[in-house]
Amino acid sequence: MQSFTCPACSARVYFDNLFCACGQPLFYEPEARAMWNEAEPCANRDTIQCNWAAVPGETLCRSCALSDTVPALNVGDNQQLLARAERAKRWVLANLSNWQWFTDADQGMRPRFQMLSENTGAGRAEQIMMGHDNGEIVINVTEADELIRVQRQHQLGEQYRSMVGHFRHELAHFLFDRLAAAPGFTDQFRPLFGDETADYAAALKEHYDNPKDPGEDFITAYATSHPHEDWAETVAHLLHMVDFTDSFVSAGLSMKGIPEGYQPYAEGDADTLLNIAAEVAIAINDINRALDNSDLYPFILTPKIREKIKFAHGWISNHAERGA
Repeated sequence: MQSFTCPACSARVYFDNLFCACGQPLFYEPEARAMWNEAEPCANRDTIQCNWAAVPGETLCRSCALSDTVPALNVGDNQQLLARAERAKRWVLANLSNWQWFTDADQGMRPRFQMLSENTGAGRAEQIMMGHDNGEIVINVTEADELIRVQRQHQLGEQYRSMVGHFRHELAHFLFDRLAAAPGFTDQFRPLFGDETADYAAALKEHYDNPKDPGEDFITAYATSHPHEDWAETVAHLLHMVDFTDSFVSAGLSMKGIPEGYQPYAEGDADTLLNIAAEVAIAINDINRALDNSDLYPFILTPKIREKIKFAHGWISNHAERGA
């Protein structure tokens, strides 16, 4: 994620800041990908600390307008949890806009979000299955509670689980539907990922009944369950790597092998991107280990996994040119 400055005083500010230290209000303008001091605020600025500018002529910003359902904010911690979840959504949407997804220039279909909480005020926890179906994405905002999320990460035996990760995974399913309409996509997809028309419910049941080791062909165990999940996990990890590499260089950091002024989102060679991302991950893993913290990126990119990520990168970063 790029670094931002306050237009009024040129001080560094951060993606979710509502105000600069100089006292000026801040509004993120997603089309300009910049902070402004003056704009029409999103109607959710006060309730969930959304700092995005409203869509011209509308009351909500581009991100909040995609949420068709939100939990009852007067129940439990729902207001705080929704604020955290929507923050993660804004981050992911801003990242994808670097590849012209959901910008003014993108005339394709938009996702719709159902932001649900397990706490409905009815006295018992509501069971929520996160997922995507025909453009509609269900997100469980309860996992914006870090303790709950970490508990489930351990219960499910996952190396990595985050709200940003949830949005990237579910949006990857949506991107598949957009890309599948483009000439040549499915013909290239199937030799790498398999037949996406295979029975999904049966595949998931088999996955949970008889979990498979990801081996060298899959980025996670969940990716082994079905071609759709292999794609979603692969795309999520592509977005993880591009974003942490972009954040690294945007912070003014450099290291051997990274060209001066490097722009990960503008990189057309996926091999170069993955090599640089791997070097950044290794370096930050070493720093984290010095503090006895978990690795930033605890995954290994085998040749087959790299091949899948390169395929995803080619289509997602050039979707407009390919008619998706």
